Amino acid sequence: MRKILYLFSALIVLSLFSSCNGDDNTYVEIESDFGKMKVMLYNTTPLHRDNFIKLAKEGFFDDLLFHRVIKGFMAQGGDPQSRGSVPGAPLGSGGPGYTLPAEIGAPHLKGALSAARQGDQVNPQKESSGSQFYVVHGTVQNDAALDRMESLKGFKYNEEQRRLYKTIGGTPQLDMDYTVFGEVVEGLDVIDKICEVKTNPANRPLEDVKMKIRVLD
Repeated sequence: MRKILYLFSALIVLSLFSSCNGDDNTYVEIESDFGKMKVMLYNTTPLHRDNFIKLAKEGFFDDLLFHRVIKGFMAQGGDPQSRGSVPGAPLGSGGPGYTLPAEIGAPHLKGALSAARQGDQVNPQKESSGSQFYVVHGTVQNDAALDRMESLKGFKYNEEQRRLYKTIGGTPQLDMDYTVFGEVVEGLDVIDKICEVKTNPANRPLEDVKMKIRVLD
């Protein structure tokens, strides 16, 4: 049985998470005009996993936008108010009417699927949005940056976590504050393409980036 600590250290090691027959993980496909990302949902975050599966099967995400895109950081979507919204309209406050308890543990390596949430000042329990999520783009880190995160947040990265942050990159400043509940296992280049789009001052893409999400058999 995988422990959270094991998963925390092994995130994005594709040799372990390749698309093989007989595993007990659930996979979803996030499609956009820039291609498709195959995402493995974590069994160690069952509340977020099951909620995402439910919404995807209902078609909740279809034709929603990646409404907030920041190169070197992440691409965020899942706001139902983004469907059919007029260009330039402010987005990011919509949801299904509920939040999810935090299931914090895994790091924010590139390709991590993470739950958006309101800030600590109004959400000290770090509860997640019921539908808004982001896919980490991030940047390659060095030991000094990781040392600063450890000092600031009071935890230690292990050797594998450091290796991954220094090779594929990510956003370690978000670690231990937001729930990571999956990872891109195929199509990681798609997040690069999405994060290259031109945006307005509010980080909304100037041309809509629509999504469709389906659960894979």
